[in-house]
Amino acid sequence: MSGTVKDVASKAELDNLRQSGAPVVLHFWASWCDASKQMDQVFSHLATDFPRAHFFRVEAEEHPEISEAYSVAAVPYFVFFKDGKTVDTLEGADPSSLANKVGKVAGSSTSAEPAAPASLGLAAGPTILETVKENAKATVQDRAQPVSTPDSLKNRLEKLTSSHPVMLFMKGTPEEPRCGFSRKVVDILKEEKVEFGSFDILSDNDVREGLKKFSNWPTFPQLYCNGELLGGADIAIAMHESGELKEAFKDLSITSVGSKASQNEAGKGGAVSSGNTGLSETLRARLEGLVNSKPVMLFMKGRPEEPKCGFSGKVVEILNQEKIEFGSFDILLDDQVRQGLKVYSNWSSYPQLYVKGELMGGSDIVLEMQKSGELKKVLSEKGIIGEQSLEDRLKALINSSEVMLFMKGSPDEPKCGFSSKVVKALRGINVSFGSFDILSDEEVRQGIKNFSNWPTFPQLYYKGELIGGCDIIMELSESGELKETLSE
Repeated sequence: MSGTVKDVASKAELDNLRQSGAPVVLHFWASWCDASKQMDQVFSHLATDFPRAHFFRVEAEEHPEISEAYSVAAVPYFVFFKDGKTVDTLEGADPSSLANKVGKVAGSSTSAEPAAPASLGLAAGPTILETVKENAKATVQDRAQPVSTPDSLKNRLEKLTSSHPVMLFMKGTPEEPRCGFSRKVVDILKEEKVEFGSFDILSDNDVREGLKKFSNWPTFPQLYCNGELLGGADIAIAMHESGELKEAFKDLSITSVGSKASQNEAGKGGAVSSGNTGLSETLRARLEGLVNSKPVMLFMKGRPEEPKCGFSGKVVEILNQEKIEFGSFDILLDDQVRQGLKVYSNWSSYPQLYVKGELMGGSDIVLEMQKSGELKKVLSEKGIIGEQSLEDRLKALINSSEVMLFMKGSPDEPKCGFSSKVVKALRGINVSFGSFDILSDEEVRQGIKNFSNWPTFPQLYYKGELIGGCDIIMELSESGELKETLSE
């Protein structure tokens, strides 16, 4: 094989390749998704490092039959095959996890060549990860900028989104969806037994492109209730599964809806007052005062003690986990603020999180920022929280698992014989343990030597206390005392 990435032409092609038994890695992506583009760089690196594996891309929306077959609801998304079977999946932009999972699937070779990624490696991986983080941050900033839509098109879109209490902008029609994501939302709405209007965005490019800016939502389908954007397929699926979609319909006072799906907006929906396209000085001043009333300010449905939607509850949970003090405003109690803030922030949904008056984003972005560590970084840069000291970081790492191993490499791919021996000893007594690859972080590698007063690796900790290195662990293992030591 050439070590290149190829595009899948059909499901039949993929099925035939799987049946060959060779390792296959599949990247579901979308041309509009910046995270997909960044992860494609990682994917190309890995294709070079593992030339005996097959690396394929699938444009998720262009191949709904393949996306549906592997339950793809968001991109980037990766599926790993070995011996004709699906052995693993990965959702989201996580270069390190992708490299590790590819190594597990494609690294078992009879060749003497190293299985670990060479061109991605320990140096390139963090660089690309940082690029992904910066790209996500830029996306947040871009979303916060005013977007311009010609007035005539904007009026048309306002009428369209309000033409039915429940309105779906999709690819195709409810009877003949043209993509898997649209089909899923149609199925959900039918299961919820709600009548809805629809618009085929493939039939009108002005609407298709204009609605992305109008709603500040780059993908389709898009689901609206009483003219308010709920979200795309992933949000509709999550709200349906949690029961929040039914509540949303109830809260928005959806009554009788025409059963015929609309393909023509003529005569539907009322004209929207031009006053809705801007803000009065009084309201703008009030909103500025609210978003700046606390260093960290959350506009949500309900109160932190009683969130009225799962997305608001998730952001509250994240802020509490990070021990961040914040103010909040219940947008359900003030429709003027609820509607005005959408215009002020150019963000169409709730919750909305602000830091020193600057919009960070909604629940999905806040969650991604927490996972990547970007949330703490931003809050630190803005002086909301102090930088975590190295000692505090080491303590947190040591206590992250009851049994914690600091080693070279990972348990599945140890990078030194001593680390490998300790992993085998721990697995030999069937003990669950966490691990940290000290080769991936020089600060931790050097810092923990001083912290523990132990100059070598691996280092094994139990309940925050150092047990010892390889020699001590092997002695405990050989004497039969290891299991007892790790269960006291």
